[in-house]
Amino acid sequence: MLLPFDFTTDSCLILDFSATNPDLDPTKQPPLNLTDTAAFSDYVFGKLRAAGAQVGVGGYNEHRVIYRRSPHFQQTAQPPYDGPREIHLGIDLWADAGTPVFAPLDGAVHSFQDNANFGDYGPTIILEHHYEGKPLYSLYGHLTRASLDGLYDGKPIRAGDKLAEIGPYPENGDWPPHLHFQLMTDILGRRGDFPGVCSLTDRAYFLSICPDPNKLLRIPGL
Repeated sequence: MLLPFDFTTDSCLILDFSATNPDLDPTKQPPLNLTDTAAFSDYVFGKLRAAGAQVGVGGYNEHRVIYRRSPHFQQTAQPPYDGPREIHLGIDLWADAGTPVFAPLDGAVHSFQDNANFGDYGPTIILEHHYEGKPLYSLYGHLTRASLDGLYDGKPIRAGDKLAEIGPYPENGDWPPHLHFQLMTDILGRRGDFPGVCSLTDRAYFLSICPDPNKLLRIPGL
């Protein structure tokens, strides 16, 4: 269990943040101002309420337009980025701030930090696991700052332990409240941070080391 929802029985809504979503068409009047986090949050949670859904889900390998809201994703010269980043490498779970986050696997704290840029992860935790005989890392982004209290590298974590809570904006990197959950088979020597979005040029490489988290979560319809 990652969040306190049963994705096989509780109502969830797949949210589309690609250019195919007509709500994100910049010519629509009035346009949705994604740089206004309050308006963005009202949009997300309005969609959930209208659908009677408890949680929004989706985003793995999605070519998104929402990253144009932040200069953080427009870097073109800083490795490992090659062009603007628009391909989402994890699954987002959109739920109220304060929603608890539970460890899905046994493991240990690999690293953590507050990535406090507009549009970044905000408070972030990375766990290290051994899964099916191989190393695996899991990343949890957009948390509360209090989620980092008491952590230390190597702290053992058991599956089902409460790990963190979904953070409010602007504390969570200035996003509508949600959890970014990502898996990596190679951490690339990084600590407390890992690209959650890549460029079109780098898509194949990053997908090769960031497997679909739904193989673990098993959310129907994704």
